[in-house]
Amino acid sequence: MDYNAYLTEKNYSPSTVRTYAHQVGLFKRWCKRYGTYPETIDYKSFLNYLANLKKGKITPKTLNHQLGSLKVYFKYLVEQNYRVDHPIETIQIQGVKRSVNHLLLSSDQLEDLYYSIATENQKNAYFTATAKRAKALTGLLVYQGLTSAELSRLTLEELMLTKGKVYVPRGKKSNSRSLELKPWQIIELMDYCNEVRPLLQKRINNYSPKLFPCGERFSVLISSVFRKLKRINQKAQNSKQIRASVITNWLGQYNLREVQYRAGHRYISSTEKYLQDDLENLHEIIHKFHPIS
Repeated sequence: MDYNAYLTEKNYSPSTVRTYAHQVGLFKRWCKRYGTYPETIDYKSFLNYLANLKKGKITPKTLNHQLGSLKVYFKYLVEQNYRVDHPIETIQIQGVKRSVNHLLLSSDQLEDLYYSIATENQKNAYFTATAKRAKALTGLLVYQGLTSAELSRLTLEELMLTKGKVYVPRGKKSNSRSLELKPWQIIELMDYCNEVRPLLQKRINNYSPKLFPCGERFSVLISSVFRKLKRINQKAQNSKQIRASVITNWLGQYNLREVQYRAGHRYISSTEKYLQDDLENLHEIIHKFHPIS
């Protein structure tokens, strides 16, 4: 399988395939010039390639993107048996500014979002149905840490209620995983699948296999859910913040590799970022309440 076909099979977008293939082309030309090959280059020699890129005075962020594309290429070489090792898997670019979320929610605050969504005493059957949908969706946000994109792609078949699990397929930037559902989630999801979902499908005339079919863009549905959540806790911002909170809380309970799996991160460095974010968040709290005069 050639590299472009490999990327397409892994669900990368056409534009990403072109960009990654271009970066590999530049790398191959450099290898040829210096008498080496991607299949045999070692860690030390690759550092020379990075040094060559730095001569172009590119920003650390751009350099990090180029490094990331080549990490995918080396993963391809390993999977296709062109190499036995991944020589650059652990290389990190220093000086890349990471976004830090200072409004992380605790596990208690996340759980309160779920339990505080009222599903009883609504105006009519439709409002009751949308409230139950919001609760089912919120549960997958606050307990399984799913992204908005993953929720939009999730199908009814991937919700394995008899096993008490949800299967999250591989995405463009994430690995597949099977996650445990909370017992109380299972009851709500069962009601949603059997009673609520069919009612909503008929209302919006959308009979797709998606777990959360909607009449408009999925982002509209997510926005309506967060309007409810903001009324419960004004600190609730968006699905990215909820996911960051879930992952940070997981790091207090599980080891790094377990959290990497639960989050669907392809690289351990993606998970390690949340360790750093949590530390910086702590520094911010200390400074806020105990400023140094």
